[in-house]
Amino acid sequence: GVDQIVCNDGTLVTLLGSGAVSYVWDNGVTDGVSFLPSLGTTTYTVTGTDVNNCTNTDQVDVIVNALPTVDAGVDQTVCNDGTTVSLSGSGALSYVWDNGVTDGVSFLPSLGTTTYNVTGTDVNNCSNTDQVNVIVNALPIVDAGLDQIVCDGSSVVLSGAGAVSYLWDNGIIDGMSFTPGIGILTYTVIGTDANNCSNTDQVDVTVNPIPTFTVLDPAPVCSPLTIDLTLSRVTSNNVETLTYFLDIDTLLNLDTPSSVNSSGTYYIKNTSSLGCSSVMPV
Repeated sequence: GVDQIVCNDGTLVTLLGSGAVSYVWDNGVTDGVSFLPSLGTTTYTVTGTDVNNCTNTDQVDVIVNALPTVDAGVDQTVCNDGTTVSLSGSGALSYVWDNGVTDGVSFLPSLGTTTYNVTGTDVNNCSNTDQVNVIVNALPIVDAGLDQIVCDGSSVVLSGAGAVSYLWDNGIIDGMSFTPGIGILTYTVIGTDANNCSNTDQVDVTVNPIPTFTVLDPAPVCSPLTIDLTLSRVTSNNVETLTYFLDIDTLLNLDTPSSVNSSGTYYIKNTSSLGCSSVMPV
């Protein structure tokens, strides 16, 4: 028969003699019975005997080519942030991937762990396979916290959650207090988790101004006359909601600010509609 070329992938070979009546092969081969040949080139000799009991021989080569050592590459880990992946096989001549992947062409993998199989074929048309895992980690759910509303001069602390480390814009350090300026400012935080995946969130800090106002000391009176601290001539300029106290810490209420009958220092608190206040003595 003609020489046969197969791959070392378990392909069986059958040798059949012709031109005689019976055939005896060397190397343990039985005529017409398939067998698994060894790697490399092996020459098989057959002795054929005809009806006259005359014999002759012939030979055939069986070439068993080794399979290519196909390499799908190292496992890849990315974040689910639109990062693309490119898979490239090596060790063969052409490559066919499953899951719709084209060798050397980048694609967007799915969230989770996916195993990709590649079949590589060499110049002898022998094929082998390999696998590679692509791990796509979910992004952390970063929380910048609730929006905050404070009065001018108050300190604020911004702390991220949902990740491992946090990087704020505007020079803010996570968990450290700072004093923001008047107005509304949006702060953005980038949180990074243990997989080195990052996500962002934002928080608004509103800083309301302190209401400033003017207090004029009333003219002194003689007992039993009293002084009315609620008169408009006592307070002016940006006056909103006024309350009256016996102490600067505004803990002790002045029960009768419209009829003060004792000499001393009293305190007037002016509170704006935004909830900020200032205290002046009188």
